Amino acid sequence: MAGRFAPRTTRAELPNQAAADRAAADRAAAPGADAPRTREWTPPAPLDLRLVLGPLRRGPADPTFRMVGDGTFWRATRTPVGPGTLRIARHGDRIAAAAWGPGADWLLEGLPALLGAEDDPEAFVPRHRLLALTRHRRPGLRLLRTGLVLESLIPSVLEQKVTTDEAYRAWRHLVRRFGTPAPGPTADLGLHVMPDPRGWAMIPSWEWHKANVDAKRSSTILRAVRVARRLEEAATMPLPEAQTRLQLIPGIGPWTSAETLQRSNGAADAVTVGDLHLPGIVGHALADNRDADDEEMLSLLTPYEGQRHRATRLILLSGRIPDRRAPRMQPGNIVNL
Repeated sequence: MAGRFAPRTTRAELPNQAAADRAAADRAAAPGADAPRTREWTPPAPLDLRLVLGPLRRGPADPTFRMVGDGTFWRATRTPVGPGTLRIARHGDRIAAAAWGPGADWLLEGLPALLGAEDDPEAFVPRHRLLALTRHRRPGLRLLRTGLVLESLIPSVLEQKVTTDEAYRAWRHLVRRFGTPAPGPTADLGLHVMPDPRGWAMIPSWEWHKANVDAKRSSTILRAVRVARRLEEAATMPLPEAQTRLQLIPGIGPWTSAETLQRSNGAADAVTVGDLHLPGIVGHALADNRDADDEEMLSLLTPYEGQRHRATRLILLSGRIPDRRAPRMQPGNIVNL
């Protein structure tokens, strides 16, 4: 698979990025070294930070994301130029941001795109009363764009065929165990930056086991990080080409690529197929058919071609969700096998 992209870099050729990250964190923690880079930005339209940034949160204790009581959002991530921490808060009609670490300038430059400045909500024309009402009630919804593929791809792979709680626990364990402390004043928040590609590749098999991640998912992640640079190129590709690039990796299918590109590319048409619940939710909302499958879901979303992901976001925000009839999926446990 690596040969379809570029020659594989051997482990001996890769820098010890984890050590470099720790050194950068130590420098950031030194007296006088934690002054942030800052930026203010005024959105051109209503903006709900919780709705926009919410898709980045992988569970209530995500070590890469926090929302604190005063409405401030913290995000720790790995940019193309190194780890960085971004703090976002609303000050009246302005957005105030501060960033720390080698990736600070990159994060501040991408702030408008992260908050949906490149999104075009007016391209969405509601054909159902439910969606028209929901859009009217949620004028601050924008589709974010991180410009980073791997940080959304890996947790999406962890979410394949398991409960969300299982996936969130695995993400927490792996990022805290093999990531690095986030730059800046984040000690009290416990924020961590996820491992770099080499860090993911070096995780021993028994640690995947401890995280309750089966061989199929861990192998998919390992295949992805070997060609991380080529996968990151998908962040600037049109949706069909980006989907094709991601799905060249065995173990990455339409569900995983859609979940990734919704976040990395702000892809308004990246509809999630292969989901256990979404077809029934869309069918119930638009046709009073909670037993809809993927085929019917896509048929119902045909009027929203080009905006199908936004349509499903609005459906989920509408509150028109069918009552659960089947028992919840039971968490698996490979640790004691």
